[in-house]
Amino acid sequence: MRQRKSIGEYLAYLSVKYDIEPAKFLSALRQAGVGMRIDCGKFSIECRGRIEKKQIFLVRNETGVVAQFRVPDEFFLEAGDSIGKFMNTPMLRGLLFKKRKAGHFCSIRDVKSGMTHINLKAKVLSVAEQKHVMTRYGNYADVAKALIGDETGAINLLLWNEQINAVSVGGTVQVSDARASVFRGEKQLTVGSKGVLSDAEGFELEGARCLPIALET
Repeated sequence: MRQRKSIGEYLAYLSVKYDIEPAKFLSALRQAGVGMRIDCGKFSIECRGRIEKKQIFLVRNETGVVAQFRVPDEFFLEAGDSIGKFMNTPMLRGLLFKKRKAGHFCSIRDVKSGMTHINLKAKVLSVAEQKHVMTRYGNYADVAKALIGDETGAINLLLWNEQINAVSVGGTVQVSDARASVFRGEKQLTVGSKGVLSDAEGFELEGARCLPIALET
């Protein structure tokens, strides 16, 4: 017999499936009183009443009803993130893997050194002055480091040659098929030969000249 999901795991499932931060989802559920409607990311959350020490929630998005469920009062009394702690269950790990494999946009917080095929959207916070450097292949290239961020954190993005002019401070970039590494103790992203860097208006630039290098100091 298939094991029934706990309410915590079910709420974690909803947060992953619809790209809602678990902590924000939990906070919105706590804030929603009877008859109130709280917006949380793509969700509109409404508490429809109570029954047997449980609150009844109705969750909608732009397409209609997403779910209706009951949450026991004691669930909200737990310390810490009572949704986020379920993110490491087999079911949630499987869902996260499928979404990433399908090109899901991940959060910067989830980026780990060694990860590949990373897709994310972020705001350009700053762009350092470009340098003319020699690559490990013996040719020269222009490189600049941009700091990009989302709601979950910030990370350095290496920009090569034409890519440097493709971003501007305050703009939004979409990074596809990037890889993460650590250079001098700092986590960074590089768009590989098959990757794409594009801006919010759809500007698209091939990453063929984005070669892994060791910078000369």
